[in-house]
Amino acid sequence: MNRPARPARPARPTRPARPARPVRIGPRAAVALVLVTLIGIAAFGWPLLADRGSGLAHAQDAPWLFAALLPLLVAVVVATIADNGMDAKAVAMLGVLAAVGAALRPLGAGTAGLEPMFFLMVLSARVLGPGFGFVLGSVTMFASALLTGGVGPWMPFQMLAMGWFALGAGLLPGPERIRGRAELLMLAAYGFVGSFAYGTVMNLQGWVLLQGMGQGISFHPGEPVAANLARFAAYCLATSVGWDLGRAVLTVVLTLALGATLLKALRRATRKAAFDAPVSFGSVGPGPGPGPGPGPESSANPPSGGVRTAAEGDIRGLPR
Repeated sequence: MNRPARPARPARPTRPARPARPVRIGPRAAVALVLVTLIGIAAFGWPLLADRGSGLAHAQDAPWLFAALLPLLVAVVVATIADNGMDAKAVAMLGVLAAVGAALRPLGAGTAGLEPMFFLMVLSARVLGPGFGFVLGSVTMFASALLTGGVGPWMPFQMLAMGWFALGAGLLPGPERIRGRAELLMLAAYGFVGSFAYGTVMNLQGWVLLQGMGQGISFHPGEPVAANLARFAAYCLATSVGWDLGRAVLTVVLTLALGATLLKALRRATRKAAFDAPVSFGSVGPGPGPGPGPGPESSANPPSGGVRTAAEGDIRGLPR
């Protein structure tokens, strides 16, 4: 005897793809970022305003800058967590990306300025936001310094400069509108310009220590700021343009070659993590009794037990 065929279950409606949301910056995290930036500007620029009799060795102020920078970086992370912008998933992603960036930096070995970590900072900050990018850049530079033995008076300045570099990538316009080739070209252009900006800022840190190089490019303490800035521009053109050009070209090439794949992977991971999704816990009801499998009605209306997020819905299979 032939049994009647069961009616086909109605197809469940497919949910539209949820856009990848960056880690948002709350008011407390914004205040911490502004404070770090102001301290960094003062640390880089104070020799330009100092008189002849002041000590200009950054080796003396670097420990104080490092002592102020680390608590402020922790304050940025804590403030972001307090503003519900960063959870355990975001902290885990921060650790993974920082480890990858720290491992990429030694690959260039500093040859002709080739540093492949810069393109990763651009792409990560683009997807995960400016606040996340600033912390990622600083932590990555700190980890790479420990990995390569590059700890010295320059390290806190490198952490600040890399944090600003990634922060700028996170502030680029159109994170949800610009896609495809246009986005890659914009990121590559920023990577090119930002690589020169990073090198210029780091030159300012070391230039004030290198005196006696020549009347046209040497730093003269106590002279007008405009005159010293003109000498600084000549110093950058004479000593570091070729070095910064290698970094900029490599960043552009890696962004255009690997950017589409990495952006897609980062956005998929961000959607899965659902950093901005509120989490609510419902009561776990009794387990289903024996009997036939769930019908269309039970599939359409899942039980209220489990964890529900705005992005993922109910998560089944909790221990009962």
